[in-house]
Amino acid sequence: MVVFAKATTKGVNLDAVLAGLVGDALKRLPVPKIMRWGAGAAQFVRPAHSLVMLHGKHVVPGAVLGLQSGNKTRGHRFMGKAEITLASADEYEKKLLDEGKVMVDFGKRRAEIDKQLQSEAKKYDASLGAYQLLLDEVTALVEHPSVYVGEFDKAFLEVPQECLILTMRQNQKYFPLFDAAGKLTGKFLIVSNMQVADPRHIIGGNQRVVRPRLEDARFFYDQDRKQSLEARVALLSKVVYHNKLGSQLDQVDRIEVLATLISIQLKAEKSHAARAARLCKADLLSGMVGEFPELQGVMGRYYALHDKEPAAVADAIEAHYRPRFAGDRLPEGPIACALALADKLDAIAGLFSIGQQPSGDKDPFGLRRAALGVVRILVENRLHLSLAELAKAAFEPFQSKAVPELIQFVYDRFAGYLKEQGFSTLQIDSVLSLHPTGLSVVLQQLEAVKAFQALPEAESLAAANKRIVNILKQAEAKGETFKAGDLKEPAELALHAAINKTNAAAKSLYEKGDYSGYLKSFAVLKAPVDTFFEKVMVMAEDKTLRSSRLALLRDLRESMNRVADLSKLAT
Repeated sequence: MVVFAKATTKGVNLDAVLAGLVGDALKRLPVPKIMRWGAGAAQFVRPAHSLVMLHGKHVVPGAVLGLQSGNKTRGHRFMGKAEITLASADEYEKKLLDEGKVMVDFGKRRAEIDKQLQSEAKKYDASLGAYQLLLDEVTALVEHPSVYVGEFDKAFLEVPQECLILTMRQNQKYFPLFDAAGKLTGKFLIVSNMQVADPRHIIGGNQRVVRPRLEDARFFYDQDRKQSLEARVALLSKVVYHNKLGSQLDQVDRIEVLATLISIQLKAEKSHAARAARLCKADLLSGMVGEFPELQGVMGRYYALHDKEPAAVADAIEAHYRPRFAGDRLPEGPIACALALADKLDAIAGLFSIGQQPSGDKDPFGLRRAALGVVRILVENRLHLSLAELAKAAFEPFQSKAVPELIQFVYDRFAGYLKEQGFSTLQIDSVLSLHPTGLSVVLQQLEAVKAFQALPEAESLAAANKRIVNILKQAEAKGETFKAGDLKEPAELALHAAINKTNAAAKSLYEKGDYSGYLKSFAVLKAPVDTFFEKVMVMAEDKTLRSSRLALLRDLRESMNRVADLSKLAT
């Protein structure tokens, strides 16, 4: 259903409303921290010094942030004119650039920074890694960008590069450079707001600033390695995971049991899965992760390798947080997958058990992301695990019967995932309505449904399925019995024979995983099904005959709908 409304609003003079609109727009900006300045009550991300509101050559009167509008603005603090007068709105961009040394267009400024970054990186046969988010941030910090090259002592490269990269990007807004193998070099790029002939002072100042940051990273790394991950595990009992779900150690104990169970199902080394689960949260108590929470898991891997833990254990510790965001890579290998699934399922089950399911657009614990992670791990890694069994095992430690709710929650995320893969709502519903426990084959089943829909017989068979569903539903409501018995009419005998013949071929196709062949094999039933409904009265007065015919339709529905509920495809 689509609802729309038409409304006509009386026009108003721009002079009367623009200041209010601008003020409201500024208040709605997603600024995490605002400030006040001077004796006024105005608040914004930074002190505002002038307000320009022009429509053509006309200065639109009004006040915003305690400032009266005019046609005068300011340029770059050091390189531009202190005051710039604008004759019209059209000359704003050009005059700010020519006289103020300010590139006001964000897109052009971003493109210019990117161009300079790429040019400097090319000089050293280096690359910039994943720098797009930082590029957006830096573009918002400068007015007239110039890129310079800085260096740091290569002795710092003994520290895991993730630590150095994070401190340079996050704290200093520098762009580290990487060699052809993706390894960090000792060089970084600085995006300065100053264009100077001799940048030695700018470069030297930035090199002096970055050194103590890198020293901090090295200090944390050296100190953390003095204590093993195993020694930190017991201390997790003092870290609250959730006030209703116990400590972080309680969660580790649950994850260990669940990860071991999953590893057995995946025919992986269960002792490695148990060990990885035991250590997976220990790095939360390290100095490095305390300083940079984004490195949890990453540092756990480095410290596990330092402690001589098996490589599979160390890799699983790092990978169990994946996927951290949309498009992130997945854990690789059965140990990592078992731990990642256990971690996510425990979080969902635990919070569901205390009534903390996401509602509306609120999801403070990231459970939707966790559920989508479960989907991606099962589907994209083709893990033949039962979602129902996983959910039941995850709920085992909790006094809760919310297993069906968890399964449906995962199905809801799965449906969104499948839509992104290009399947229609009807196709998705036809498969997921059967509540498949093995998510890893659903993509194949949907491809089969898509191929089935291309058959000329598909529409008729889908409609017949829908009719059968309605007949059986009404019969069940009336308490009718479904008992196979003697059939009399030629049309029903022909349908019965056709079902038996088709089933013989279709069963082996289904068992081999040839879902497309399975569905296509039922196309031959179009003619006998159409004849049946044309010639036979299902709800006959004779109770025995009626029961036999209902049983025939039940058998037909069960035979055709093992892959998908074809009635869902009827429009």
